Amino acid sequence: MTITAAADEGGEPLSEGDHPRASTGWLTLGAIGIVFGDIGTSPLYALKESFIGHHPMPVVESRVMGVISIIFWTMMIVVTLKYVTIMMRADNKGEGGSLSLLALLSRTGSAGKWTGGLTMLGVFATALFFGDAMITPAVSILSAVEGVSTIDAGFTPFAVPLAVVIIIALFWGQKHGTHRVGSLFGPIMLFYFLVLTVLGVQSILASPAILQSLSPLYGFRFIAHDPLFAFFALGSIVLAVTGAEALYADMGHFGAKPIRLAWLALAFPALMINYLGQGALLLRTPQAIANPFYMLAGPQWRLGLILLAVVATVIASQAVITGAFSVVRQAVQLGLFPRILIRHTSAKAEGQIYIPLVNWSLCVMVLVLVLLFRNSSNLASAYGIAVTGTMFITTVMLAVLLWRYWNWPKWVSVPLIALLGTVDLTYFASNLTKFFDGGWFPVLIALAAFAVLTTWSRGRRLVQEQLDSAAMPVELFVKSVSKGVHRIPGTAIYLTSSASGIPPALLHNLKHNQVLHETVLLTTIRIKDVPFVPDEKRVDVQGLGCGLKRVTLRYGFSDDIDVPSSLALAKSQVGVCKPMTTSYFLSRQTVVPSNKPGMAMWRERLFGWMVRNSATAMDFFKLPPNRVVELGSQVTI
Repeated sequence: MTITAAADEGGEPLSEGDHPRASTGWLTLGAIGIVFGDIGTSPLYALKESFIGHHPMPVVESRVMGVISIIFWTMMIVVTLKYVTIMMRADNKGEGGSLSLLALLSRTGSAGKWTGGLTMLGVFATALFFGDAMITPAVSILSAVEGVSTIDAGFTPFAVPLAVVIIIALFWGQKHGTHRVGSLFGPIMLFYFLVLTVLGVQSILASPAILQSLSPLYGFRFIAHDPLFAFFALGSIVLAVTGAEALYADMGHFGAKPIRLAWLALAFPALMINYLGQGALLLRTPQAIANPFYMLAGPQWRLGLILLAVVATVIASQAVITGAFSVVRQAVQLGLFPRILIRHTSAKAEGQIYIPLVNWSLCVMVLVLVLLFRNSSNLASAYGIAVTGTMFITTVMLAVLLWRYWNWPKWVSVPLIALLGTVDLTYFASNLTKFFDGGWFPVLIALAAFAVLTTWSRGRRLVQEQLDSAAMPVELFVKSVSKGVHRIPGTAIYLTSSASGIPPALLHNLKHNQVLHETVLLTTIRIKDVPFVPDEKRVDVQGLGCGLKRVTLRYGFSDDIDVPSSLALAKSQVGVCKPMTTSYFLSRQTVVPSNKPGMAMWRERLFGWMVRNSATAMDFFKLPPNRVVELGSQVTI
């Protein structure tokens, strides 16, 4: 996998103004609706789980003050400092996320001898995301509907069935896209954050002493006086920053400035005021720990708050599902995942995609989680490992970025990485204590996803090595053709993964049909490690002689691949590919596992199964179905 980068030596993005399509205000509103859904719904369960989770502790003033203090400083260090201030400077042509950060590191070889290890870390961070993507809808929606118990305890048994209905409706609606209701997400989440603020302020005014917890002294005192309770509590406190990675990953949709503005001006103050309000409530009424979020509202307002929270958690879940679609598409483009069916749900918005396999796989796993764990407290135990694991991997890659690419002075970068690494590892260690209480689930999902991603990447490389070793050199083929081969009118386009040699499909076609088209385009698709490639850099054509031309089509990992449309951009070089006189020839390999060195037998069989079940190149590359000829061959790996 070849990786590219797009930031200057000081870490500033190269692409200020990547989003001229809308004003900063509208982009900020959009970011509020999409980016902050996950972290915005954390008040539903984070503080509660810190006290009554799988390691419960008595609700006393010193611990309430300590937990609130740690939440505040965790948000400051992890979200504001790490992601908002530093990570958003590391963009890849405006895009963020683990794969883009990996691209940024590898473009100029900044990682040096650590490139292979960092690549594995980046892929594993992507694998961890899939576990997170399953848990987020489950815990968010379940925690929201559990609020019905604050109205009447008799409603408690209805929480799980209600969550199941909402989840099924959420995933069923994905095929229709979100372009019709997406414009409402921003205003709804804006209203949600304002409600959080109002509820928090009312409670703080009743117990203003809670404001003292903003001092880090209360956090240090809690840790010093109750080290064991504090260590276990960290496993739940970190739930307050779940979704922080989304601020970086969603840069490509909104840009760094709107996300920073939305966090600093609205989301962060609203969240912290609400946590302070919950803490103030616990100082007055420790029994409110059963559900402090909903207890902030009077009985007459709780039903409305429940409905608002359900809508907010659905929006948060929608953002995670959409993120899963985008990550899978990037993985396919980068050669880490098999080709699968990707549908567009909007003719106007390129990013509006729907992947049926991913959608229904997520739906099944989310339902399994809800029915298996039954309540948000049990699910919260499964939540932290994936989040903290991703946070630590990001810090490792950030360290390489600071030292090897941005060349920050050691007196700045070393203490910074030491601080971030200590925070991440401490939270990760705390969450490991919940491994047997549910933390095993995201680890299992991540290991399975990692096996799939690495097996597909390695398998493709082995197949390509076999094909390259058996390929006929271009010079030899041209020399043979020039001696006399029957030519027929029209254009033949042979899609090949190799930029050298003659593709097997061409040799098979010539062997069996004894003819060659007047124009032959050996077309290779290259995915660059930037999100988008402009049209003027899309096509490269090289003449080979005797009517043969080597065509290279370049796409970004967020581009849609459309071979006919791309070839039309270079009609002056390749000629006009008339639909009725142009044929597309594809090779489809059947993989035969063997005992040859390469991969373990189980991985070779897994790779062979993925090859058999991957989407056809015809659909993926948008080729006209009635003009495609597919030729098969066997490859032993």
